[in-house]
Amino acid sequence: MLKGQNTYDLFSGEDLVIAEKIQQRRLQMLVHSCIYYEMDRNVISDRTWDCWARELHSLQINHPEISEKVIWYEAFKDWDASSGAFLPLKDEWVVRKAQQILYGSRGKK
Repeated sequence: MLKGQNTYDLFSGEDLVIAEKIQQRRLQMLVHSCIYYEMDRNVISDRTWDCWARELHSLQINHPEISEKVIWYEAFKDWDASSGAFLPLKDEWVVRKAQQILYGSRGKK
């Protein structure tokens, strides 16, 4: 994805639906992997993470031309869905979102 462009500028119709799902799953993989590996916590089950990971992997394999244009492509281009440990978990945005989820989840327990 080029800087300054977003998913809605690049896609429409069914391609937009696919691009949005790829983006959603990538962000979830990043944030929840950060929570797990960097913060030693967990707010989703391993089963949920695995389901999201398999869905993302399948979307990327089946729609490579869309996948290449969605944010975080470089981090996920060779990703096999087996682990989030080697994703860019120390990225400032990722850490901030992970902290927001953790602090938000504390009030719900």
